[in-house]
Amino acid sequence: MKFAIVTGASRGLGHAVAKDLLEGEYHVITVSRKRKTNEFKNFANENRKSYFHFSCDLSDLEALSETSHDIVKTLAKHEVEELLIINNAGMVGPIGPVGSLENFEVAKHVSLNYTAPMLLVNTLKQHVETNHLMVINITSGAAEKQIYGWNVYGSSKAAINMYTKTAALEAEELKNGDVHIAFSPGVMDTDMQGEIRNTDQDDFKDVENFKNLKEQGNLKSPEEVASALTQLIKTPSKIENGRIYNVNELID
Repeated sequence: MKFAIVTGASRGLGHAVAKDLLEGEYHVITVSRKRKTNEFKNFANENRKSYFHFSCDLSDLEALSETSHDIVKTLAKHEVEELLIINNAGMVGPIGPVGSLENFEVAKHVSLNYTAPMLLVNTLKQHVETNHLMVINITSGAAEKQIYGWNVYGSSKAAINMYTKTAALEAEELKNGDVHIAFSPGVMDTDMQGEIRNTDQDDFKDVENFKNLKEQGNLKSPEEVASALTQLIKTPSKIENGRIYNVNELID
């Protein structure tokens, strides 16, 4: 059986990807702060797939540990031919220059965007037997460009890129067949973009550019981006281990 774990699946890209995977070859496990809805359950039934959901605030590392082991117990009941992990859950805030931020918000951000993906993958790698492991970490162009007010966000995404590349290097050296890539979805019409547009310009100098993207209709839909990602997943022979993919490379 092919299983996919998608974090942050209650909305946006995670929601769209989880639906695409259920429609394809994967049984799906979703993780988000929100409780399970009947939408995924019904969609899974229509496609004759198994579906499991775990409610968890992934920035709470104790809760993450408990949920990770609950997922392990669930997978132990099945023969897992392939395990796909999509680390999509993330946050953009706190936004603002160094010295203006609340320390607990910085710590929460790093826990969610960077620490949680590493711990989840590490736990599942240790305890789940599978013939093939693929990890996709959702990143951002902010990982490669300094943006005023995004010292936390850009740093966490740069860190996840380095984690991806290093994990891929280790997999190649160990010849275990694991694949680790990152995927940058670009700017999408999501709640996160709404949060960005509502930021004070003193905290985020590029806010007007993001408002213009919305007004000019230049935001991709989560469904369009999800389709590009799932098409990539369907062609594993074309995937380069350790690569940071950008959605614009995958959409004609």
